[in-house]
Amino acid sequence: MLVRVVLVDVNPKMVAAWRASFEENPEVEIVAGSMLEQSVSAWVSPTNSRGSMDGGLDAVIKNRLGAPIESRVQAEIARLYSGVMPVGHATCVPTLLPAPRFLISTPTMVASSEDISDSLNVALACAAAFQAVHMQNSRDPGSIRSVALPGLGANTGKVPVEICADLMWTGYNLFRERTFDDFTALRAALEEELGDLGNMPASSKPAKKSPNASPTPSSPTTPSAKNQDVDFDDAE
Repeated sequence: MLVRVVLVDVNPKMVAAWRASFEENPEVEIVAGSMLEQSVSAWVSPTNSRGSMDGGLDAVIKNRLGAPIESRVQAEIARLYSGVMPVGHATCVPTLLPAPRFLISTPTMVASSEDISDSLNVALACAAAFQAVHMQNSRDPGSIRSVALPGLGANTGKVPVEICADLMWTGYNLFRERTFDDFTALRAALEEELGDLGNMPASSKPAKKSPNASPTPSSPTTPSAKNQDVDFDDAE
């Protein structure tokens, strides 16, 4: 079963950056608008490691879905991570609404309002969100048929939109081509693509490289080096 992917943001610069980075991915819908207007199975919200929905899109979503959604997110973080969810992981909780049925929370930062512009956290957070979709559909096939993601870390996290778009492409492309049993395997695969997932100069952008290319993240490739489009399949 295919999962419909929507990238949505109110920032026109973010939308333009996505259009450039995802130019060879026509299957991805890019929308200028609000997450709240997206009728999909799951919304993705960038959060902090404790799931405190006290700012940015998190706060907007909590206002729309109701305060109990924060309690459900934090209860899941407590159950799985003893209250602190690492970057590169995500939770998926039911909203108890027809749409979206689920909220996927993926931390782009440890504490609220961190500057993550010198990190690769966006790639980790985006890939983790897709991993959460895969895991939910493994538990309940077909439960997530569509997912909407905003510009992760491009507002509160101060990540330049061009870098955000390329890092999100990396996370998305990984899941077009591979599946993972858990978040640990996911992180290892991202390190194969990008190298050390420590700090990175804010002015640098990850290379869009073919999985068959030599694992040297500092060597950029042209867009033509991407593999041909393949289906993003959430079920093995």
